[in-house]
Amino acid sequence: MPEIGAHQLEVVETLIGVGRFLVIFVAARLLAELLVRWQLPTILGELIAGVIVGASGLHLIVPPETQAAVANWALQLMGSLADVPPQLVGEVYNESFPSLQAVATLGLFALLFLTGLESDLDELVAVGAQAITVAVAGVAVPFALGTAGLMAIFHVEVIPAVFAGAAMTATSIGITASVFGELKMLRSREGQIVIGAAVLDDILGIVILAVVVSIAGGGSLELGPILKLLAAAVVFVVAAIGLSRTAAPGFDWVIDRLKAPGDVVVASFVVLTLCCFAATAIGLEAALGAFAAGLILSKSNHTHAIEAAVKPVVALFATIFFVLIGTGMDLSVLNPLDPDNRAGLVIAAFLLVVAILGKVVSGWTFLSKEPTNRLVVGLGMMPRGEVGLIFLGLGTQAKLLSPALEAAILLMVIGTTFLAPILLRLVLAGKSDGPDLDPLAEIPT
Repeated sequence: MPEIGAHQLEVVETLIGVGRFLVIFVAARLLAELLVRWQLPTILGELIAGVIVGASGLHLIVPPETQAAVANWALQLMGSLADVPPQLVGEVYNESFPSLQAVATLGLFALLFLTGLESDLDELVAVGAQAITVAVAGVAVPFALGTAGLMAIFHVEVIPAVFAGAAMTATSIGITASVFGELKMLRSREGQIVIGAAVLDDILGIVILAVVVSIAGGGSLELGPILKLLAAAVVFVVAAIGLSRTAAPGFDWVIDRLKAPGDVVVASFVVLTLCCFAATAIGLEAALGAFAAGLILSKSNHTHAIEAAVKPVVALFATIFFVLIGTGMDLSVLNPLDPDNRAGLVIAAFLLVVAILGKVVSGWTFLSKEPTNRLVVGLGMMPRGEVGLIFLGLGTQAKLLSPALEAAILLMVIGTTFLAPILLRLVLAGKSDGPDLDPLAEIPT
């Protein structure tokens, strides 16, 4: 790197850092506002914004691992403002990118913490065996069919196939609850089963995520380590659920005695970081620790204050996480005119079909003496939303996925997230159980 003055280097780093945030937040907000007006989840807008400004679009935010170059005019602009050569700006850009990824990781942990915090464990108990059956089937069927199909039909290697299968297990509580809330169906039997199953599905999905990422890091599928990791993940989540009854009062006692501003958010993030540290220390993914931290504090008397404090953090930093997922997507692999892409498109179609059928059939896996619209239950479990994007983001960061498989998973997540609200509205049109102000309808999507 050519020698430059300390002040020039500081100016370059500041321009790059501020410029990235400006591009990310403006693009994400514009697309989110557009999709909200179409009654679609804002996270899709953030993802599309990332695609537009990233390696498949304007090349303004380009992760170094994509091997794509930042737009030359942007480098020249920042170089002229700092009075340094454009190539030097590019070098500083690549060297400083991990700091942006660290901020995005904070957004991921905050989002998972909020998901755990808003998981209503009592709801799961209320709907009983039906919700458990739907959740287990909604995880097992797409995971088994997706993994086996990728290996048998498309000859994908074991670990990428397992990860892709795991990505199809997700269910977005926020998207489903929002649609049921808009249609005033959350208090219906179908609504209770879906929300209860989605709570358990989140727990199962995060456990699978932790196990798969840990296995992928070791590059092995030996039975002993798998059972050890699975047992550790289950014990970790069960302990978190137990601590939600016993540790939350202690947390409340501490909060009630703190006087300095920011007491709730700082204390909450102390619990969050402790759980992430504990999960990492026993060989699990830190993401599981973040989710467990939310479960632990879900029974706190200060839950609403914690949500109010954490949601702005999620709104800012989770936005960066989702935009960065889009920036790294190489959507050129979806071009059907290129013969090299056709195999990837076939994989994408396969994943989308399995992802839809795997969740829809879960609506027919439980016994019920009362009339129940099983199609509504299955469709309610279908959207992958932010949870599916979390899987994809971690798989991308771990470099487990080929460009074709990465794009196929992305297409599956987008497809199920777009289709589920539309199909639910069609099936539930004209049906309502009256005013319904369930707080789950406020979960951010």
